[in-house]
Amino acid sequence: MAGKVAIIVGGSRGIGAAVARLAAARGYRVVLSYASRAEEAEKLAARIAAEGGEAHAVQADASREGDLVALFDRAAALGPVSALVYSTGITGVPSPLADASADTLRQVIDVNLVGAMLAAREGVRRMSTARGGQGGAIVLISSRAAGLGSAGEYVWYAASKGGMDSFAIGLSKEVGAEGIRVNCVSPGPVATDMLSAERQALGASRVPLQRVAQPEEIAEAVLYLLSDAASFVTGANLAVSGGA
Repeated sequence: MAGKVAIIVGGSRGIGAAVARLAAARGYRVVLSYASRAEEAEKLAARIAAEGGEAHAVQADASREGDLVALFDRAAALGPVSALVYSTGITGVPSPLADASADTLRQVIDVNLVGAMLAAREGVRRMSTARGGQGGAIVLISSRAAGLGSAGEYVWYAASKGGMDSFAIGLSKEVGAEGIRVNCVSPGPVATDMLSAERQALGASRVPLQRVAQPEEIAEAVLYLLSDAASFVTGANLAVSGGA
């Protein structure tokens, strides 16, 4: 992977940060985006450099088209973009749908689904062999919530991830002949700051393996799908959920 560029949208925290570190360790030149926590993102980039890798932290709001275009332009200046991981996502405040605001619904769909589509579009424009690219792989971080529904908590979040799953299937068929593979990874509960300690404990109780995942376990699945070991895998959705 030496010299190839991996873009991690939402790469400064949680699963995205674990993916960024592992991608750098595997030889990618990493460009990781963050929405607002610049210090946290820069600390991660410095940690990756200290570990012998290369990472660049770039501010980008995943719901803004202009920010994503600028992110990809910045990454392309470093070398051929060959990997995209869309790892950003929000849930909104848990509640039944009847108590949710329209703003919450729009924000979640904009970040989780529209942002993923825009990022994938920019990735295709740069990776497609039909457009002068060298091919590559896209991995979208979905969620087992898409299949479970998240009733009483955030059905809109589950719906956004269900849309992502369908999008990945269609896009994989659309760009397969252009040298691009598109897959999803669907985690169950993960030990990140998206879930409180109480919600992690509840999630663990619902998982056959009786624990939550560590971000590094999700990252390993992502790097597999980006790698040549998965060269004949596209349109797949890999559940990394402890059996849930």
